Amino acid sequence: MEHQGDCFLVPGPTRMSNQCLEAMATPVITARGSEFRDVMAKLNSGLRYAFNLSPSLDVKKSQSWTGEDDYKVIVVSGSGTAAMEMVMANRFRPNDRVLVPTNGKFGERVAEMGARFCNVKHLKYEWGRAFDLGEIEEILARGNLEALAICHNETSSGITQDADSLAEMCKKYGVAFILDGITSVGGLPVHPEEWNAEAVVVGAQKCTAGPSGIAAIAVSKKFADRCIAIRNQGDSNPLYYFDIIPALKKGEDDQTPWTPAINPAMGWAAALDILKEEGLENRWSRCKKLANGVRKLFHDLGFDLLADEYSRSNTVTAIMYPEGIDDSWRSKLKEDYQTQVIGAQDHLKGKMFRIGSMGETPVEEMVEGCKRMIDCFRELGHDLPDVNVETYFSD
Repeated sequence: MEHQGDCFLVPGPTRMSNQCLEAMATPVITARGSEFRDVMAKLNSGLRYAFNLSPSLDVKKSQSWTGEDDYKVIVVSGSGTAAMEMVMANRFRPNDRVLVPTNGKFGERVAEMGARFCNVKHLKYEWGRAFDLGEIEEILARGNLEALAICHNETSSGITQDADSLAEMCKKYGVAFILDGITSVGGLPVHPEEWNAEAVVVGAQKCTAGPSGIAAIAVSKKFADRCIAIRNQGDSNPLYYFDIIPALKKGEDDQTPWTPAINPAMGWAAALDILKEEGLENRWSRCKKLANGVRKLFHDLGFDLLADEYSRSNTVTAIMYPEGIDDSWRSKLKEDYQTQVIGAQDHLKGKMFRIGSMGETPVEEMVEGCKRMIDCFRELGHDLPDVNVETYFSD
């Protein structure tokens, strides 16, 4: 089937399904009644599935936020950045030393955020270059580090970090492993228990195709216990809205401590139902198929990709503009071809564009979008070879 209408191929927020939109159109309900507890139970169960944790019942008063492992899921009424701040502010004390290696804007955000709450050692790599695992291990081996925190999937530069290797290092040297999984959970293989991760964050509007402005954290018992111990010691960071202790208490009763994002929670629960129907591993595979097709297609068309070859993300591809092309191409693509991708940030602005392959994006939409991109480049005078776009996305 051919795709009709606009092509929305940005790396989040992704297109929401009709089921998600209809759920958000539900008439208002109270946050403290039994109806919203039903919503939270459904959302908690869906989140556990997205986080690749053991299952739970989607029924209130059944401890929907936990399962057979020692992880609990906490819903945050705020963006993924809010959830990540909640992790960093609660888990660490001002003098705790935390290593944050980065190779893109969102990792740098983790480092900047962390510096407000702890003693961050920022190991800054070039955007799109894979971490030097030897250097990281050397730093961890010196001791005196409380944690390693990473942006698992860096959408600004189209690269995914080697979480398996980093997790092994954290186990070896006895440091906590913290993941910003905002653009990986639900779209890439994420294994909190296998990696012994203390906390993993997700944003609804990325790989799970939910609404913007709501997020969640999967936290281990060790993480929760440590946050409580820090609070009891009296040397915690100043907190109120992002205090995780009330969230842990209210979670027992399928609630949040403050007024929740009621309708976004409904929409996200519906989006996670769709994820369950597709199957988590099937979604990982579809995202990989889309990204592989995009990478091979644009490589054959003569474009350069930013990220290191063996670390490229399966939820976003960062592609350098050819000589003579800039973001005016994106504007024309949107206005004349009804197709949206996203540009670059900071020092790469106007030099690169990014194609998202996350959420519920079907193959047909990606095929049509790529055809329109090629046509738009040609209209602007950039000579491209003839290709059969469909073959790049065939099984």
